[in-house]
Amino acid sequence: MTVIESTTIVNQPVEKVYNFLADMNNVQQLMPENIYNWSSTVDEASFTIQNMAKLAIRISSRVPNQEIIAIPSEKAPFDLELKWTVADNGDGTTTATHIISADLNMMMKMLAAGPLKKLTDHQTARLSEILK
Repeated sequence: MTVIESTTIVNQPVEKVYNFLADMNNVQQLMPENIYNWSSTVDEASFTIQNMAKLAIRISSRVPNQEIIAIPSEKAPFDLELKWTVADNGDGTTTATHIISADLNMMMKMLAAGPLKKLTDHQTARLSEILK
C-alpha cells in the first residue's frame, strides 16, 4: 500500500474545518484545474481527472471533529482510500492532514505517486487559503 500525505495548519476551529471537509460539495473548491465534470452531494462526488480517469467517491465514515474517510463508489483503476484527519491545536487553529492510501503495483506507483502527492499538497494548501 502506498501512503501519500500532506499536512497544513488552518486558522479556524476544528469544528469549522471538519464541517467544511465533511460535505463533498465543498471538496470541489480544493481540486486542481485538471479536474472537471464535477458532480456532488453531501456524501458523494464524481469527476474526471484530465488525461487519466473518471472517479466516483463516497464518504464511508465520519468521526465528528476527527476524521472523514472516502472510498470509490464505482470501480476505480486501483483500490484507494482518501482520508482527512483534523486535530484541535488548542489555540483556535486546526491541524488538517490529507492521506491517500492506494494499492499501486510498481508500474502504477511510478505513474501515479507523483500526481497523487501533488494532489494532496494542492488540497491542503487550498484548504488553508479558503478557510482563512
